[in-house]
Amino acid sequence: MDYLLALAVDPAVWAALVTLVVMEVVLGIDNLVFISILSNKLPPSQRVRTQRIGIALALVMRLALLGTVAWIAHLTQPALSLFGHAFAWRDLILIGGGLFLVWKATGEIHYHVASNEEGRATSTEGPTRLTPRSAIGQILVLDLVFSVDSIITAVGMTEHVAIMYVAVIVAVAAMMFAAGPLSRFIDRNPTIVMLALSFLLVIGMTLIAEGFGTHVPKGYIYAAMAFSAFVEGMNMLARRKKWKREQQRETHDCAS
Repeated sequence: MDYLLALAVDPAVWAALVTLVVMEVVLGIDNLVFISILSNKLPPSQRVRTQRIGIALALVMRLALLGTVAWIAHLTQPALSLFGHAFAWRDLILIGGGLFLVWKATGEIHYHVASNEEGRATSTEGPTRLTPRSAIGQILVLDLVFSVDSIITAVGMTEHVAIMYVAVIVAVAAMMFAAGPLSRFIDRNPTIVMLALSFLLVIGMTLIAEGFGTHVPKGYIYAAMAFSAFVEGMNMLARRKKWKREQQRETHDCAS
């Protein structure tokens, strides 16, 4: 108890907590987009429940990983060497997660392009039949990759495990709150799906590059994502105004 009280009155601890919360929320954006796209392939009645179960299990997994933070810190030590390059277990996890994300995003992009060409609906179908159980499994697989990376980053920012626990809980609570609105927004705007899948493809390639030892500053990635989202937002406004003008013109023609 005295340890927690000492942390509560330390300004440096609060600064570290705020920094960790922001980092966890930002890193959770990638996972949240993936969850939204994946859950939108389920029937509407199963989406919210699947999202909540997947995120809740992800929270349990992250808290369990924090309990082994000392072991996770050792994942940065070289584990094997191939072609003259030493790979740590963290590198192998990032490469595996990146390949999974690239495979998943590429398959979804191919499906959506083929579906649009054939005029089929894309909301509840997919390249393979998806069930809530498989969706939750895929959510956990990807969250494991992001969890290991974020925890290793957090270890380098603070030595207080209690701060890490609070930051993870706050970030996952934010994901739980934002999952539903984001999922509905993506479902109502089909063009956003392709943009989001492109983001996931970029993140997957970034994870692979990180695994091979090439550091890609996250700021550049998120700045590009934000700019692309801004441009798409302008396109959506332009399409909406065009649609309203056409509706007004049709109404005027019918009245005359």
